[in-house]
Amino acid sequence: MTSSHDKTLKLVTNLDRAGIEARIADIRRAAQAAGLDELAQMFAGAAGAPRAQLEASVRGALKWLASRPNHKALAAQIELVELNLPNLK
Repeated sequence: MTSSHDKTLKLVTNLDRAGIEARIADIRRAAQAAGLDELAQMFAGAAGAPRAQLEASVRGALKWLASRPNHKALAAQIELVELNLPNLK
């Protein structure tokens, strides 16, 4: 049985830089709203950042969230960003 609060994550793998940066901004805002300042800080300065920096931020964020199962929705959003990182030129 699923809750009415469950959200389906649409798998999008064709995000460009603007789309990726928009998702990261959304993740950062959601983290701040949830009081996860450390997670939000991992994505500070993401706009215009090199791919390697974004990859490191994503890996760090997923590692940080691994021990916090009550934030699966944020982890799923970060995983979506991770899937799109190869699109960065």
